[in-house]
Amino acid sequence: MVKIEIDGQELSVIEGATIIEVADEAGIYIPRFCYHKNLSIAANCRMCLVEVEKVGKPLPACATTITEGMKVFTRSKKALEAQRSVMEFLLINHPLDCPICDQGGECELQDLSMGFGRADSHYDEPKRSVASENMGPLIETWMTRCIHCTRCVRFGEEIAGLRELGATGRGEHMEIGTYVQHFLKSELSGNIIDLCPVGALTNKPARYAGRGWEYHEHATIAPHDGVGSHLFVHSRGRILQPQRFVMRTVPRECAAINETWISDRDRFSVHAIYHPSRVKKPMVNRNGEWVELEWQRAIDEIVDRTRAIQQQFSGDEIAALASPNSTIEELYLLQKLMRALGSPHIDHRLRQHDFSDQARFAADPKINISIADMETLDTIVLIGSNVRYEQPLVAHRINKASGEGATVIAINPVDYAFTFPVTDKFIVPPQQMVTALAKIAKALADQAQASMAELSDVKPCDTGRRIAKTLASHKKVALFLGEHALNHPAAAAIRYYAHLIARLSQASVNLLTEGANTSGAWLAGCVPHRGPALQKVEREGRTAKELLTNKPVRAYFLLNTEPEYDSAFPETALKVLHHAGLVVCLTPFVSDMMRDYADFILPIAPFTETAGTFVNLEGRWQSFAAASEPHDDHKPAWKVLRVLANFFEVDGFHYKTVHEVQAEIKQAVEAMQAMAYVPEAITPHHEPHEALYRLAAWPMYRCDSLVRRSEPLQKTMEKEDRAMALNQKTATALNFKAGDWIRAQQQDHCIELPLVINDRLTDNTVWLPAGLEETAGFGSTEMPIRLTRGPSS
Repeated sequence: MVKIEIDGQELSVIEGATIIEVADEAGIYIPRFCYHKNLSIAANCRMCLVEVEKVGKPLPACATTITEGMKVFTRSKKALEAQRSVMEFLLINHPLDCPICDQGGECELQDLSMGFGRADSHYDEPKRSVASENMGPLIETWMTRCIHCTRCVRFGEEIAGLRELGATGRGEHMEIGTYVQHFLKSELSGNIIDLCPVGALTNKPARYAGRGWEYHEHATIAPHDGVGSHLFVHSRGRILQPQRFVMRTVPRECAAINETWISDRDRFSVHAIYHPSRVKKPMVNRNGEWVELEWQRAIDEIVDRTRAIQQQFSGDEIAALASPNSTIEELYLLQKLMRALGSPHIDHRLRQHDFSDQARFAADPKINISIADMETLDTIVLIGSNVRYEQPLVAHRINKASGEGATVIAINPVDYAFTFPVTDKFIVPPQQMVTALAKIAKALADQAQASMAELSDVKPCDTGRRIAKTLASHKKVALFLGEHALNHPAAAAIRYYAHLIARLSQASVNLLTEGANTSGAWLAGCVPHRGPALQKVEREGRTAKELLTNKPVRAYFLLNTEPEYDSAFPETALKVLHHAGLVVCLTPFVSDMMRDYADFILPIAPFTETAGTFVNLEGRWQSFAAASEPHDDHKPAWKVLRVLANFFEVDGFHYKTVHEVQAEIKQAVEAMQAMAYVPEAITPHHEPHEALYRLAAWPMYRCDSLVRRSEPLQKTMEKEDRAMALNQKTATALNFKAGDWIRAQQQDHCIELPLVINDRLTDNTVWLPAGLEETAGFGSTEMPIRLTRGPSS
């Protein structure tokens, strides 16, 4: 510790800190433009100049390290004159367009020019003008306003991992841009909107939507992935309307989770909230015609038809499927209602293939390390994970760990383009994922001179030995299983060999689950083999796969999910739902396919209009409140489920607030005994990979009903996202070329899509994404596929 003095205030601070860091900690304000606590020091705006005793000229507070006995003056005549001169210089070329600038009212340049600027200027020459580059559908540019703080440039290189922006030219000819013009591709690009201290980079979808002082700020939690990023939703009222309208989303600082950043998916998905497909009132399908009706009438009819099925066939013919983006309160009430009706069939795992080890799962699948502590790891192993697009802010933490010297290893079916350096790779066909892990486990066992029956026929390879050597030589090692590993047809075997590798290398196994609330779904009992908080059930129900393929029921309740997009088996799912006697959809939005298979559509509020709780990847419970009253005739889903239960005359549903529901779940969870995953030996089998095999993932902006309807996010999708892909070797063998229209067939369904060449794929692997309009209701996400040249070619 060293002692310094700032503006007469004596402080004891840690050696090595800068003046601006110490001042911020002490609550002493120093103006700045280029400085940001989560970016490197640039010291190029000079706005933070301060006077230091015994130093002849003012020094930049952001780049000056403190020393013992230092005396700093932030409000002395010398400091204020330096700051005024810098402000005058910055305003030389800045346009006087505050009345039409989206940053007006929340502009750092406005604030500092008022607080530290001059009333006049020595400059009377013409101002310069700069052409504004089109950076895509998310960010509006007006580069004449740019003051060259370079925050956006440093963000791309240091945080996003993609240096898409840079400075060209010098002096008054300096410009910030992409150099070779293109749209920004980073999944974190929207953060430069918040970083920009002026109106050069603003939110394009929210352009001219309102002024900062007109917005109300509401704290909430991101609803798309398990990170649980903290957000502020900004809403604006309208005359004679009780509801508020959500205009935009910005990050809410949380050092332990998202720091000061959010993903573009979290930022721009709110622009789908008022999509034309939003349901306005409860609807019933009467002989092919959709008719609006009042809530009581709709619920009466649903109860009558459900009871008819229940009385004729039993509660075993009723099932419920839910989105993992639902709140824990909604999921808890859904499973409680289903079980009260005599049905054990409840699930949220619509994308999963392999359920064989579900009884051995932990109480709540999650990561066994905090998100912040990922930065401290020595070695990170990604297994079946495209973490950059699945959990962008986890990828950011891995990028920071890599910058501190961590080794990153990828064991994947695709050589994904990560934004951090990958030290070693084991890229294999999707059918060979288990074998690849077994080879690494075998190499580790050989190093430890351990004999294991399940590895007796496994022959290690050079890549496996190299990775095993790396794992054995490092102390802080963590394995992360991503969406492909968790949804793989042999997911149980992947989990077993991941745990075996972890045991042999003293590592931890961490599940990067999909959705915002997968951990919460397990704790709430939204699975067919467990009740809430690990409670035993009288009999196990059917999994989502069984319910949508070979073991259907007569009545389905769907909570905030669209199986034609969200299921791993969309073709059979549509057939099952079409043949069901009753399909009730609780959803904010309606799709054309839903109109075909649903009998009732009940409008539920999106996340901005309801309260609830998400449990993130760490197992952290995070509650949020509504930013607005529900619009139209929407109701919070937890209230709809409560009222349904009341109409069914089920006991135990007399909740008045969502907090009462949460308290009931928490009480059960706090009383349960912890349960860890229990691996069971599985012998790897050779899976042939000579035939064409479909590999599917949900693109980042097609992962749930909200982002699928966000127009700005849909505009960012590349043509490759709406096409099928092969590597050049496979395409040549099939006599295909890029741009050809190819017909793909699975089961009884055919679709045609253009072909793109992607040499990051393995041989005979067909990349055909799920969740698209083009692939809705098509085949299965992981199975053989047949390709022929389409008539359109």
